Amino acid sequence: MYGHVEKLAEEIKKGAASVEGVEATLWQVPETLSEEILGKMSAPPKSDVPVITPPDLAEADGFVFGFPTRFGMMAAQFKAFLDATGGLWRAQQLAGKPAGIFYSTGSQGGGQETTALTAITQLVHHGMIFVPIGYTFGPGMFEMEQVKGGSPYGAGTYAGDGSRQPTELELAQAFHQGKYIASITKKLKGVA
Repeated sequence: MYGHVEKLAEEIKKGAASVEGVEATLWQVPETLSEEILGKMSAPPKSDVPVITPPDLAEADGFVFGFPTRFGMMAAQFKAFLDATGGLWRAQQLAGKPAGIFYSTGSQGGGQETTALTAITQLVHHGMIFVPIGYTFGPGMFEMEQVKGGSPYGAGTYAGDGSRQPTELELAQAFHQGKYIASITKKLKGVA
């Protein structure tokens, strides 16, 4: 809604595209809130990133799903999109495809890891392979001198009241996640 997830997504896309032979595409899910409600929330206009449809998922070799957190879970807009993937689930068209997740929360206690844990159930029902970043980001995972979102589950940021933007360290972790998952996806596809 306020661009934090999109900023991380852009870095993840750059990281994925840095892997030779990988093409990365950025999508957004359909908005479920009315213009009136968005106006009351002082939400800026949506970006020009294309809106995804469930059939688009079947064309991809792998995914990195990102969403803001609402009460320790993915935002309703993303959940509504995944709820519309029943046809893909029935045919198991996403089974065996690698998927990672990343997120933005309002505060340090805002549910970064619970958002990841509750999102994994969506991947499991589709038979996707969850690809966490673990501690592959190296020393950046152990940063204690500055506030940093993210975890072994995936990249993340803290939005606060919306004015805090992702830090260079958070963006670097997002780039790493894109590169890491693109490499895993390429290996699984047998194009190493």
